[in-house]
Amino acid sequence: MYAVLTVVRYPSRFIYFAICAMALFRLPLKRNKNILFHKLMGCGKNGSFDIHPDWNQWAILVFLNELPDLQRIKEKPEEILISLYGSFISRWLKRFHCETWTIMLQLIDGHGKWDGEIFLANNVENIPTSAPIAVLTRATIKLTKLRDFWKNVALVSSQMKSASGLITSIGIGEMPLVRQATFSIWESMEHMKDFAYSVQEHREVIKKTRKEKWYSEDMFLRFRPIISVGSIKGINPFPYN
Repeated sequence: MYAVLTVVRYPSRFIYFAICAMALFRLPLKRNKNILFHKLMGCGKNGSFDIHPDWNQWAILVFLNELPDLQRIKEKPEEILISLYGSFISRWLKRFHCETWTIMLQLIDGHGKWDGEIFLANNVENIPTSAPIAVLTRATIKLTKLRDFWKNVALVSSQMKSASGLITSIGIGEMPLVRQATFSIWESMEHMKDFAYSVQEHREVIKKTRKEKWYSEDMFLRFRPIISVGSIKGINPFPYN
């Protein structure tokens, strides 16, 4: 199974249309037969994991049966959006002068659910532990646990930004405060695990989520990055195709 994340930045004068897109994009994504699952989400302030939304930045996440022709995308990267999402979404993003970054991913492994859906990896070759790895974590936070979650997660988020081996991270979410996710890319599996299990504050938060049952639903997935096209704020966050 494959996944694709597209991060979109709208000029400030078009923020109204960015909000409208969260409703208008649902139908073409739902009608796309290659898309198994999709989510339209906002981003945290400055594109990071933050309690405050960034009204300029948004995200499209899809899970696919198969990827489009990668060789054609490498030759004509400007066609990536129409290849993935169709003409309506592609024209919309161009019409409103959006800056976009898209990364294609192969699912390696994981556990948990998203809206009751389970995502399974199959036919995945052995991937060197020294190769870059992408991680998606998401959760639906219980209303009674919101204060505990946000009180504890801020310090971990700030430490993650300076973690050794972190290439980039983006905070995304379906619903402010409650339905949150983090997408991150690491230089290697060792770097990701070192942060996950060696940073005391992160270990403590993991223990608390399980002991105090903060989530009504959660998921953790790992991916192999395949190709990265475009930019956010003028930079391709993963320029290692």
